[in-house]
Amino acid sequence: MESHISEITRVIQLSVAPAFLLVAIGTLITILSTRLNRIVDRRRLLQDRLREQGGEPSAEVKRELGLLAQRSNLIYYAILSAVTGALLVCLVVAGSFLGALLTTELAEMVATLFVLAMIAMFIAWSLFLREVFIAVRTRTHKYW
Repeated sequence: MESHISEITRVIQLSVAPAFLLVAIGTLITILSTRLNRIVDRRRLLQDRLREQGGEPSAEVKRELGLLAQRSNLIYYAILSAVTGALLVCLVVAGSFLGALLTTELAEMVATLFVLAMIAMFIAWSLFLREVFIAVRTRTHKYW
């Protein structure tokens, strides 16, 4: 019984790192959500202006609406990937505890889940970087 408790204690200690990883993923999701909100607000502003002016939108407005749609898709998929990564990290922690409780060797499964979580996070960060690149490159924002 004592060795079983010490094994669970060890698993709790090992679960601290994934807990910090979950906090980091949560922060990323917050950043992504904020960017998505700004994109949606900008699209609504352009659509309201179009309704007020009536007529056919200019080529510049059509281009910006297209870029906003592209950026929102990138952010959506980044959020999807980050949430998938977070769920996989949760499965890593759960698998560690199940392995300790059931005294079963789940190391390969836990390692595979962790690698999949890292791949999901790589995809999320890559999509985020692509969206930022598009936002900066298009220069739809005016400073003067």
